[in-house]
Amino acid sequence: MTSETNTDSIVIHGNRPKEVNPQETSRSSAFTLWMSSPMPLVTLVKTMNVSRLLKHSKKYKLSFNMLLCWCIGKAASEISEFYLLPVQGKLYQYDRLAVNVIVKNKQGAINSCDIPFCNDLRQFADDYQRLTRQVAIRCESSFLDDCMVIGTSAMIETELDCIINQYTDKFCNPMAMWGKYRKGWIKTKLPISFQFHHVQMDGGHAATFLNSLQNTINGI
Repeated sequence: MTSETNTDSIVIHGNRPKEVNPQETSRSSAFTLWMSSPMPLVTLVKTMNVSRLLKHSKKYKLSFNMLLCWCIGKAASEISEFYLLPVQGKLYQYDRLAVNVIVKNKQGAINSCDIPFCNDLRQFADDYQRLTRQVAIRCESSFLDDCMVIGTSAMIETELDCIINQYTDKFCNPMAMWGKYRKGWIKTKLPISFQFHHVQMDGGHAATFLNSLQNTINGI
């Protein structure tokens, strides 16, 4: 469930998420504490070593952004809290994850595109290329309403130390954001800002995710 307001959109329907009783989940206390908070979002920033990712991108002629999105989905898929999402005072359980990317369309504007996550990198790469191309041509956003969507935003025009997104309960999905990577003599580094709803996870879960993301990048 993303909070995209563009009326020109394609919604791909699958199995709807299941509403769950927060008191019967591991997020019971967090739901009580943070669900009514006017600013329930938290941001952590970690500088990643993306040297291996850049090398893999060049060697196999694959999009750096696509590879990073796959790593984000892979790291998130191993943490159970990512499959829960608070929406409008309720808590939902999902079976699948997706990664959202921002696409520049043929008219020069932007649209959103949800890419279903799968462990198979080749399949994810094919889906990424096919779906983003469709969105760019049609100038219509594409959403997967049966997936817990991790938002991403890549502002590669300049190097950035940190990104803070809207701190609002209108958008509850976790989101990873970054700028241009920094090439050094030995390492290529990239600060990544990760924003999450405190009901969905605690800081410890987010820190575990960021560590897992670095390990996934290292092992690609």
